[in-house]
Amino acid sequence: MRPLYSVPLGIAATGAACLAYSVGYEVRSFRLRRVEIPVLPRGARPIRVLQVSDIHMVADQGKKQRWLQSLAGLRPDLVVNTGDNLSDPLGVPAVLDALGPLMEFPGVYVFGSNDYYGPARKNPARYLQAMRSGVHGMNNPDGTAARGISGAVHNPWEKLRDGFDAAGWLDLTNTRGRLTVAGLDLEFTGLDDPHIRRDRYSEVTGGPSADADLSLAVVHAPYLRVLDAFTADRYPLILAGHTHGGQLCVPFYGALVTNCDLDAKRVKGLSTHQAGGSRSYLHVSAGCGTNRYTPVRFACPPEATLLTLTPAPR
Repeated sequence: MRPLYSVPLGIAATGAACLAYSVGYEVRSFRLRRVEIPVLPRGARPIRVLQVSDIHMVADQGKKQRWLQSLAGLRPDLVVNTGDNLSDPLGVPAVLDALGPLMEFPGVYVFGSNDYYGPARKNPARYLQAMRSGVHGMNNPDGTAARGISGAVHNPWEKLRDGFDAAGWLDLTNTRGRLTVAGLDLEFTGLDDPHIRRDRYSEVTGGPSADADLSLAVVHAPYLRVLDAFTADRYPLILAGHTHGGQLCVPFYGALVTNCDLDAKRVKGLSTHQAGGSRSYLHVSAGCGTNRYTPVRFACPPEATLLTLTPAPR
């Protein structure tokens, strides 16, 4: 007869193996995904856009820094940084060093909550509770702020901003901007992080400019109110991060949480969003880092994405 303790021991051993894999291997198993999106004007040549997100840099993460530096070998036409670069108040020099080769290319950026505030220890079960209650970050289901931020560590985001700006990257914090990329006039509309209710859509409303070849929307956290506004204003493509792709996923099932009110089926990768009679492409990066206090990933490798923008069909 099989001993009664064999099943519990087997479960414990399996759990320990999964934990060792997620902490020791997958969290550093950096990947590049490639996605094609048909949004350019007819006759335009393809544009290669590298999206990096949720780096959550800690000062001693040498392998992550080297991997990010290596992405410059892709020679992108444009770099889009969708926020949460930091997970350590001392991490700014490491971020600027890691992204230094990429800052040789045209780029735009928005910040996330972790760029402004240092991380805190959290019980992972809180993310499941948030999915049930609908209260994410500073957002209640009725659109009001759940609570203010008190006692948080201040991250030196100003130094990060100054480094990006010095390289010529466009700061899209609740503002609009334009760049000439591969001979096309690209317009960008960005928002500050909705997760902590710093987004101000009223300051950027109006939709794409008629004289731009392509208008892109950029935000850190893909909250539905933001996606609805961008889509109703007829932006063809929205780029976001924040979700970590679920971070701890169930094989053959997917993500359990999104850390915002976006549904789990669209937690990462390319999908679409519909609002106001319009439809936009939505790309959510799973990011390449984690909160320093939860340095694990399972069935959700860290990533950056090379988006190839191509002419839209007639």
